[in-house]
Amino acid sequence: MKERTDAVTMKGSPLTLLGEMPVEGSPVPSFKALTPGLEESSLEAFAGKVRILLSVPSLDTDVCDLEVKRFEKEAVQLSEDVQILVISMDLPFAQERWCGANDVERVATLSDHRDAAFGTSYGVLIKELRLLARAAFVVDRDGILRYRQLVPELTEEPDYDAILEAVREIQ
Repeated sequence: MKERTDAVTMKGSPLTLLGEMPVEGSPVPSFKALTPGLEESSLEAFAGKVRILLSVPSLDTDVCDLEVKRFEKEAVQLSEDVQILVISMDLPFAQERWCGANDVERVATLSDHRDAAFGTSYGVLIKELRLLARAAFVVDRDGILRYRQLVPELTEEPDYDAILEAVREIQ
């Protein structure tokens, strides 16, 4: 598996990412992850919708908390044809607890903890931490990647405006 050491840092220290990010304009890889109800889900479960895939290290960190809450607010202004998925290595129980405590209903969470299938398929699995790097992928209704963003510093928020603009362009 390909390793990249020049893409992401945490507080300035380089981290190693495993896998390769999909290329814009190409079909995105499929993956399986768990819902908060412990059911297996996949990207295909949301077929026919524009999908925003957000990978985050953990919902229980300040930056991830801010990011997901921001996308929950943005979700009400987006079409019903847009599905926001937050994928992390958090256990499904932790995801369910966090969403309930923060009134997150429009954003769906998926846990990659079991197989790291999303992390390796999308090139965002951090080798040293077994967490996911902060990234965003905008996928059109046909499963083609239209935009990707890897946040170079793990402790920083993504460029929300760029992600939302990419969604508006394909709606």
